[in-house]
This record gives sequence, C-alpha cells and structure tokens, in this order.
Amino acid sequence: MSGDTGQFSLEHLRKMKEGVKLFNEGKFWECHEELEDHWLEDMGDNNRYVYWVIIQVATALYHATNGNIAGAKGMNNKAKDKIVQCERRGIESDIMNRFLSWKRFKNLVQLVPDDPKLSDFDELFKFKFSRPDKWEQHLSKMESEE
Repeated sequence: MSGDTGQFSLEHLRKMKEGVKLFNEGKFWECHEELEDHWLEDMGDNNRYVYWVIIQVATALYHATNGNIAGAKGMNNKAKDKIVQCERRGIESDIMNRFLSWKRFKNLVQLVPDDPKLSDFDELFKFKFSRPDKWEQHLSKMESEE
C-alpha cells in the first residue's frame, strides 16, 4: 500500500474479511492476530488506523472476557484515540459504513466510559459487523460500476 491519503477502499475491506469474520464469531484474539498482519503490511497508509481500532477493540473484548478490566479499559481507550485519528485523517468512507457498520461500531466504542466496569462492554460484545460471507457479491457489483 502506498501513500498516506485517501479514504478506506474496497481493497482495504477485502484485507479485513477474515479478521471481521473472527470478530463476529467472538474469536477476539484470533481477530487481533489476523488484522495485525495487515496493519504491519500497510505501513504508511492512514487506513491502517481502521485495522488498528478493530484490533484494539478486539483486544479489549478479549481482556473483558477474561475479567481483566485494566486491560479492557486501556485497549478501549486507545481505540477511542484511533477513532479520532480516523476522523481527523478523513479516511472514513461509505464503504466503512455499509460493510462495517462503522458509525454504529465507533459509537458503541465511544459509549464505553473511560473508567469502565465489565458490564460497560455488554453492548460492544453484542455488536457484529455485516456478514463478510455476503460481501463479495456486493463488492463485485460496486467495482463494475466504477
């Protein structure tokens, strides 16, 4: 990936497919591992902040699952900072809203208090991204319209 400008694209979304699937299955550590590879691969691309937010939220939920409130708090608060970076860098796109339910996702992340209790993560635990197994038919159509 080159350059540091531009909005989140279909290419970025495709890279996230397996990580999103793992997140939806509640396999938060595996999601973290999968997306971290792409995060490292895309050095210099601002869109890696989207991967980073999901990595940190997945890690927060992993910690919350294990009763580690300090770890969950720290990761969720870092994710909130990365959401601000996504907004400031102008990378949020219709693709993110359509396929990742980004507005809803970031709202749920931001609703977790800075000093949370484990129960403050309940709504975030319930969140699921749109089903990645359904993406391809829509992605192909979008590409043919470009």
